[in-house]
Parts: sequence; structure tokens; C-alpha cells
Amino acid sequence: MADEITDTPKQDAPGNAQKDPDNWTTGDEAMTGAQASYLKTLSEEAGEAFDPSLSKAEASKRIDALQDKTGRGN
Repeated sequence: MADEITDTPKQDAPGNAQKDPDNWTTGDEAMTGAQASYLKTLSEEAGEAFDPSLSKAEASKRIDALQDKTGRGN
């Protein structure tokens, strides 16, 4: 059937979550609102300061580090 839809996800193209933030084309832009919100929450839980001036790439790395510290990344 030509119009058949499958539930198989694409395996060949990595999403942003799998790409190194240093290689993001928009990594030097200001972090997104969602990143800022989550980073504020993680910072509070970890007892660390929130830096609102981080770029998208820096925020992603900081989120990863704070997830490890707080156990949220597991």
C-alpha cells in the first residue's frame, strides 16, 4: 500500500539532544525561555546560582551538569 503509515521512527538523523551543543548553529544565541525556567529550578535544587546570561549551548551544558548533581538526569 503506497499510503501506508508506519510507526518506525527515523534512525539516521540525530536530534538536537544528541548533538554536541558546541556544534549547534544557534548555540551562541540567548537561552530559550524553557531552558531558563528549567535551569532556574535545577539551580535552586542544587543550591547554586542561576546565570541568566548563558547562551543556548552553555545552558544545555549547565542543565546536564545540574541534572547529574541533583539526580534529575537519571
